[in-house]
Amino acid sequence: MATKAPWCAVTATVEVIGGRWKPTILFHLKDQPRRFNELRRLVPGITQRMLTLQLRALEQDGVVARTVHNSVPPHVEYSFTRKGLTLGPILDAMEAWGKANGQGRRRA
Repeated sequence: MATKAPWCAVTATVEVIGGRWKPTILFHLKDQPRRFNELRRLVPGITQRMLTLQLRALEQDGVVARTVHNSVPPHVEYSFTRKGLTLGPILDAMEAWGKANGQGRRRA
């Protein structure tokens, strides 16, 4: 019988913001709300389906809000929730680390 691992704050954070796409999506939402297609252009290589799945997961975790604007044509905008705003320092630290240590890394 396997024993349950003790709760870990880092694991809890990685479960919300980890993966190939979520950190980049969150980085682009950090400073301003974005429309779906704008995010798609800002995150190279992501498919429409994957972006949709990642945004839904972030919304379900309570860090991203989806706002539907009833305009002609209608559009959807994604932004940080109050909880999502608390990720700002983490994203800033990741950006600083990448600038300091990411030179020469291969892009996927």
